[in-house]
Amino acid sequence: MERWTIGEFSRITHLSIRTLRRYHEQGLLAPAQVDPATGYRYYTPAQVRPALTIRRLRELDLPLADLRSFLQTESGGADEEGHRAGQQIVAAHLRRLEDRLGRTQRTVQALRELLDPQAERTVSLEVLPPQRVLAVTLDVPSGADLSWYDDAMNDLDAAAGGRPVLPPGGRYQHSLFTDGHGRATVYLPAEVSLPPGGPSTVKPLQLPQRVAAVATHSGPHDDLDLTYSAVGSFAARNGLRSQDLVEEIYLVGPRDTDQPDRWRTLVAWLVDPDTSRSTT
Repeated sequence: MERWTIGEFSRITHLSIRTLRRYHEQGLLAPAQVDPATGYRYYTPAQVRPALTIRRLRELDLPLADLRSFLQTESGGADEEGHRAGQQIVAAHLRRLEDRLGRTQRTVQALRELLDPQAERTVSLEVLPPQRVLAVTLDVPSGADLSWYDDAMNDLDAAAGGRPVLPPGGRYQHSLFTDGHGRATVYLPAEVSLPPGGPSTVKPLQLPQRVAAVATHSGPHDDLDLTYSAVGSFAARNGLRSQDLVEEIYLVGPRDTDQPDRWRTLVAWLVDPDTSRSTT
């Protein structure tokens, strides 16, 4: 059997001798043979690919426990189910890294926009027409996660019965963002009456005609604050008195596509109609 000393294996893999020793001590890559008299470590050609794989996974910060589990399934002793489990460990970690990378890229894009004095999001003053909707209204407590929104949408879907509807939306008190709690109304546009036997949380609601500073937010919601600041600044510059409500309409969202870059969210900062007349 062909074998290499740890120095030869180090030159071939570009892994330092110190790193190879550490891999051995951590139970990640044991030498194919250790001379009992001298303690010299020897490696085989079959260990080159595992060594380089370990290096990449450690560079990607895969936890040691997960890495050991993965290597055990790849050692040839695991059955097909164990092999799939090992692959899933790495796949899950890669998805986490991809999500983190995506957030980093979006943060960089947002920062570049903030640092560019010429960059400005398009805002206009619009009149939103009256609309019949099915709605869930609730008081969101401090510290709540977004499960309240998911629960509301599930109830609305159950009440709508899968009938075609326009894009869903939500009306939120500004205190929900400034204080971390406040009233929220999640809705689905629907011209039909509320069917019997539906969730008790769902009520019919007639949205009135409303005036708003409006902008369309493109992409994920990581930088939704930039669109909020644009519509809020527009309202303030033009002397538009806020109604303490903002409305979001999810023109294209997670219900429509799993590609966040394709999401489109209408952000409408509701204002007092009387203060909008001079602007219009």
